[in-house]
Amino acid sequence: MEVFVRRPNAYVQDQRLLEEILNLTAYQALEAIYKLHHKGVFSLEQWRDYEGKDTVTPLARGKLNAALTQIQRESREAEERLRREAEERLKREEEERLRREEEERLKRAQEMKFTISNTIEDVLFKGRVRVKEKKLNDFLTMELDGRGVVATNRSVLLKEFFNDPNKYIRDKGALKEIQTTDAYARMEGAVKEEMIFDEDKRKLSDKGVNNLLGWSIATPEVREIVHNFTKNSLDAALEEARNPTTTSAPIKLEGCYDSVYNASWSHVVEVPGGEGTGMKAEKGQPKQPWKYNEVGETFERNDAVQKSGEAPPVLMVLTSDKGWPYSWNMTQDLPKDFFINCEVERVWRIVRNDLAEWFSNFDLTLNPSPVRRLLIGTPGIGKSVAAGSYLLYQLLHCDVEEFPVVVHCFGDTTYVFDKTTKTVTLYEGNAISKNVFRGLRQRGMKGYIIYDVAKKGTPPDTNFAPSSGWGMIVVSSPKVSNYDEWEKQLKASRIIMNCPDEKEVKAMCAWMKRGLDKDKQAEYWKMVEKHMEKVGPIPRHIFDEKIYKDRLGAVDGALLAIKDTDAGKYFTLGGEEKWYSEDPSHKLVKVVRARTKKDAEVFFNAPICADIGFRTADRLAKVMATKDFLLLLFRSRGVLASRALEKLGLRIFMHGEFVIELAKELKELRPPERNEAQDSVLN
Repeated sequence: MEVFVRRPNAYVQDQRLLEEILNLTAYQALEAIYKLHHKGVFSLEQWRDYEGKDTVTPLARGKLNAALTQIQRESREAEERLRREAEERLKREEEERLRREEEERLKRAQEMKFTISNTIEDVLFKGRVRVKEKKLNDFLTMELDGRGVVATNRSVLLKEFFNDPNKYIRDKGALKEIQTTDAYARMEGAVKEEMIFDEDKRKLSDKGVNNLLGWSIATPEVREIVHNFTKNSLDAALEEARNPTTTSAPIKLEGCYDSVYNASWSHVVEVPGGEGTGMKAEKGQPKQPWKYNEVGETFERNDAVQKSGEAPPVLMVLTSDKGWPYSWNMTQDLPKDFFINCEVERVWRIVRNDLAEWFSNFDLTLNPSPVRRLLIGTPGIGKSVAAGSYLLYQLLHCDVEEFPVVVHCFGDTTYVFDKTTKTVTLYEGNAISKNVFRGLRQRGMKGYIIYDVAKKGTPPDTNFAPSSGWGMIVVSSPKVSNYDEWEKQLKASRIIMNCPDEKEVKAMCAWMKRGLDKDKQAEYWKMVEKHMEKVGPIPRHIFDEKIYKDRLGAVDGALLAIKDTDAGKYFTLGGEEKWYSEDPSHKLVKVVRARTKKDAEVFFNAPICADIGFRTADRLAKVMATKDFLLLLFRSRGVLASRALEKLGLRIFMHGEFVIELAKELKELRPPERNEAQDSVLN
């Protein structure tokens, strides 16, 4: 048929019969197919880019265009559906976040203890977020399911709305319905209360009254310029400051010190040719520890190949019957053990070296404290539960004369481990924690503080630790606002913690499923391995199917949120080197340790896994101009560039800038018999 279509006159001499054949719908379809195949068009994707559409018969062209239009429409509908689902998910997450923040604010307000130095603003607002600055449309969307939302009100604040509701919602029926709700009444009361407080705060400031001390000595005339509600609030706070009757009493945690101090050791080793995961869990400490080389002021693991039987473990495990401070600080029931990989051990080696240097040159005047440290790593890899807990365990085993006290903090929750009395005491409240440190210092006690930035907005104060005799490390995600001021003021040195590698994750699986048969272990590892390929080697998100699916949804949301201006956040320009971006989404990128020329540790970003790297590129391809995206990819000169070349084919050679970049990277595969380079049109 293919030959016939090319020369029908050669095979049918009867012109009348030939005309009938040529007019057959089936023949016209076959003719179009063979001609398109001859032009290299075999799929709808190739038809979309085919420039000779006008050479195809109208019937075939119409059918192909209709099919292509249908597929494109379905693709757009699917993308729109995914976008809406992602928006709904993000909306639910935002609502949940705001709900938790509100609960936390209420809790802080209830627990807040006043002193004579508290500002008027502290007393009146108790640290809560100002609701009057909230957008009207956000309130209507989140509290009233979008009733009354108008596009022209997108920038209207609640304080403006409650001054004149009719100005912004012209539909009287809708406004009346909104005003009858509890949400409206609550928000109206909160906004008007804030406006009263702001007005009274300004009046008092004009009279030189800025704190409770100023209020305590204010004249009757000054006190009369504020509303009664404000006056009563300030008087109650002043009374509490003068006569504190309620304090957060310290709580002794029975048996917890011994449980942490006497935690039991286990480890996981690789079994050559072993079944299941090829790993085996064993009790006790390993015979061979990891080896590290000193690099500047820190260390890097020595990966030299060792003899059989002398290899260190893949993973170590510490188990405390009563858990660890990280688990005590959480509401859910967490495992009583944690994993120690070579990255966690490395953190301790660095801190141990800091302490050794400090004790060798112990002079509180010239050298008042060990180096302040800042530990940064990708969220979810075990900085808090593993590195923080391991530091605590090792510090408890240091000489009691050198460090009688170890303190583990999570925001304003403080656990004090007293090695002299072998007790753990829980304190709640940042001000109380400072008083505890003050008391310890006055008693001549030295110690070490592990401060975990466990919640958003709880970075340590720059004067949190005593200025002499105390070491301190802050454990944080890469979010800059969690630590930048403390790091700058204290001149802290960074420790960057990398993600676990595949072998370490496999060892974690072997430990968690150590009681199962080898086939079950292997099956579990295969599941975790697939999870890791899709969301990266982040222990928090890969061991449980439900948690993994939630993470997949979060990744989808983060990808859909990428804009055309985000290329710098999620791609490097020039080579396959890692890049730095302040506060990208760590659902898409991970932290990777690097060093400056002076061996100081810094971090860069890299795709959290290859799949997310490809998906990020695909998303950027949709939101960026084709030319800009191609240049971005081909300057990366990596696997993404190869994939794009395969996908986009000859179209990319239409961009001169791309050809220039490609020519820079050409390497000739020269046969042995030819020494000279072959000329190329690209050279």
